[in-house]
Amino acid sequence: MMHEKMITIVGPTASGKTDLAAHLATSLIVEGRNAEILSGDSRQVFRGMDIGTGKDLADYKVVCADGKVVDVPYHLIDICDAGEKYNIFRYQQDFMNAYNDCINRGVMPILCGGSGLYVETVLKGYHLSPVPKNEELRTSLEGKSLAELTEMLKDLKAKNKTNMHNTTDVDTAKRAIRAIEIETYNIEHPLPDRVMPRIDSIVIGTSIDRELRREKISRRLKARLDEGMVDEIRGLLETVPADDLIYYGLEYKYVTEYVIGKLTFDEMFGKLEIAIHQFAKRQMTWFRGMERRGFTIHWVDASLPMEERVAECQRICSEVRS
Repeated sequence: MMHEKMITIVGPTASGKTDLAAHLATSLIVEGRNAEILSGDSRQVFRGMDIGTGKDLADYKVVCADGKVVDVPYHLIDICDAGEKYNIFRYQQDFMNAYNDCINRGVMPILCGGSGLYVETVLKGYHLSPVPKNEELRTSLEGKSLAELTEMLKDLKAKNKTNMHNTTDVDTAKRAIRAIEIETYNIEHPLPDRVMPRIDSIVIGTSIDRELRREKISRRLKARLDEGMVDEIRGLLETVPADDLIYYGLEYKYVTEYVIGKLTFDEMFGKLEIAIHQFAKRQMTWFRGMERRGFTIHWVDASLPMEERVAECQRICSEVRS
């Protein structure tokens, strides 16, 4: 077990990757082999941010064909408070702790998530240092428009040879300034100087037809609103400032703006729906980029019945390991 490659499952939002990971883990558990899931999601780390981040914790409780229920253990979910500024450095440290814990116990870790940067960082083994606040830089950027900050960020990313892959970097001036701070730090502390051993993993991607993905995203957004996402965010606003929730983007940005009266319900729904579709497209762009950067991603059709998807994952793992 301990010499086997880790399994990583990636895919865009609404492609069923968590459900697939849980069923794949269950198939290993039923065979008498221990398997646990390590979340690769940048927002599911926050306690109380449940519906908006799509934790879908029910997915980790799998009912087998014989009626037996398997509770699949998971890590890196609900590990810090909403309002905290969690970052990729902290994620890497938390991931390595959970990964080493699994390996030391003879457990097969299955990394599963849609945050491509988080997944790629731990697989490639970048050793990141926490980026400290640069008060002098922040003071110099005060008063600049979002457009000016965006152009500065683009120039810095060009120097760092990093892509403007995530438009949430420039959702607000506050986010843009933090992104500029990070890029400035990275110029002074190049990534090649901060490398850890990479983790060998079989990477499986959940492939979903674009129109089906769009349909599932829209249906899921309606369901989450029906499940109480607005109330969840109202509750968070009792202890977390609105700007901090907006910082998290997507559901937390638009629903917060609705709750505080900046948007009507229809405006919130329309803007959020478009933003999630765009986010899913960016996720796929990132995964295609991973392939260009040397990763082999074995794509599995997300529309297949679960039993067939699990069998396909098992076949891929068996072929790669042989």
